[in-house]
Amino acid sequence: MGSSFGKLFQISTFGESHGGGVGVIVDGCPPRLDLDLNAIQAELDRRKPGQSKITTPRKEDDQVEILSGLLDGVTLGTPIAMVVRNKDQRPGDYKEMQVAFRPSHADATYQVKYGIQARSGGGRASARETIGRVAAGAIAKQLLAKAHGTEVIAWVRRIHTIEANVDPAGVSLEAVESNIVRCPDEAVAQQMIERIEAIGREGDSCGGVIECVVRNPPVGMGMPVFDKLEADLAKAVMSLPATKGFEIGSGFDGTLLKGSQHNDAFLPTSDGSLRTATNNSGGIQGGISNGESILLRVAFKPTATIRKAQQTIDASGAATTLESKGRHDPCVLPRAVPMVEAMVALVLADHLLQQQAQCSLW
Repeated sequence: MGSSFGKLFQISTFGESHGGGVGVIVDGCPPRLDLDLNAIQAELDRRKPGQSKITTPRKEDDQVEILSGLLDGVTLGTPIAMVVRNKDQRPGDYKEMQVAFRPSHADATYQVKYGIQARSGGGRASARETIGRVAAGAIAKQLLAKAHGTEVIAWVRRIHTIEANVDPAGVSLEAVESNIVRCPDEAVAQQMIERIEAIGREGDSCGGVIECVVRNPPVGMGMPVFDKLEADLAKAVMSLPATKGFEIGSGFDGTLLKGSQHNDAFLPTSDGSLRTATNNSGGIQGGISNGESILLRVAFKPTATIRKAQQTIDASGAATTLESKGRHDPCVLPRAVPMVEAMVALVLADHLLQQQAQCSLW
């Protein structure tokens, strides 16, 4: 219940933050896909903790073990099982949270819903659960690239009140990875790093916005009514920890325009393909991809677990004070970039297979 995602390209994640390990089972990946296993590990390295001075100091190598579904690096069409062992567990860091609920965290709602919870590190509510998503997303990225030349790139657009001015058409992976905050605007990136460090020294946290572009997406992905592509993308990225908002194309700014300003005029083409003069739709019209780049943004709230003293309650409802001592990111966004890319790639891979299943006969 709640740990599986996708229809044809389906993933199921497992594990807790301070258990033996975390991982994923990928079911529905087509056979004979020659996988770059180093690329899977590279994506996990982008997500892992302890990678810079602005992330959690927890030290994990996050080395992936692939247990099934491959023969000499080529997919068999059977379930692909991947696991990452937890090595740097410190359940003792969470003793305070066994008697007090962290404000704005999942502690209280998990306890009310189930009557029990894995309190160490948040269990399934921890961002460590996303290891499985990122590993599976790395496979989805390779499938999309080899099937259609599709590229998925995300970056940090805003940290707290500091916003970058980035042209999505020109962003490269090299530019995103050129600094520890993963913002391709180098001058603004340094300001973002300084802001995260300053807020972290206060024992506090901050949020921001991640932007993502999909270049050369297949045309025709998405289904009418309930399974619109943007609806599935929204669910996918909003299932990530700490997410609080989603926009596609012009997003909320588009509400300030008139229809004559917002409409994307079609351009004449010699081959009958769809091209538009603008892309306020964000590459999706009527819930179906039109071939233009897909552009979306995801809002992340400040990290809920902070070192500052906060008023809260215990499991009996009595008032208490909590000062968290665990190892936590003062800002989740730098490590969330590969998570957003992974969820977007998983949706697109799933819809690509659905499109081929429905429309390949004609």
